Amino acid sequence: MADPRIAEITRETAETQIALTLNLDGSGKSTVDTGVPFLDHMLTLFARHGLFDLHVTATGDIGVDYHHLVEDMGIVLGEAVKQALGAKLGIQRYGSFYLPMDETLVRVVLDLGNRPLMVYRVDSSISFVRDFNIRLFREFFQAFANSAGANVHVQLEYGDEPHHIAEAVFKAFARALDVAARIDPRQEGSLPSTKGML
Repeated sequence: MADPRIAEITRETAETQIALTLNLDGSGKSTVDTGVPFLDHMLTLFARHGLFDLHVTATGDIGVDYHHLVEDMGIVLGEAVKQALGAKLGIQRYGSFYLPMDETLVRVVLDLGNRPLMVYRVDSSISFVRDFNIRLFREFFQAFANSAGANVHVQLEYGDEPHHIAEAVFKAFARALDVAARIDPRQEGSLPSTKGML
């Protein structure tokens, strides 16, 4: 039986305090409390649609801005994915997903090959959902890419309702990550690289 791919990460700074547990081989269960309801909603969607078990408690200087907490959540989630993947033996490595959400269509493509880079092409004429600016999610995905060692491409094909856009992005990201992190039995425990390392 394969070892469980579970990570526990704690990060404490002068701006944020985050504790996160991630099981890549879960069933989509989550408890999320960041103090930012819209961020909680996105992380809950991420867990459910990637079939990851995710438990998060976080506080931060959200009285100033949501920026620090959103960015640091990306850092911590990226660290957790990297830790849970371990040596990456047998993973599919690449994943992609197109996801529709009413009038919106989003594409996410990623590579877990330890080549961190993020391309984020998500523009909306309206960017606020209540008091949350969805443009902050660029910082989340940049931080995730850097911490996870992932190449992440997020593309809004079309759409204009900010809630639909953000929801489609997180669901597509979850589905693409699930594919990339999945164990392929044909790999027989080897690395998906001709270099012999990732």
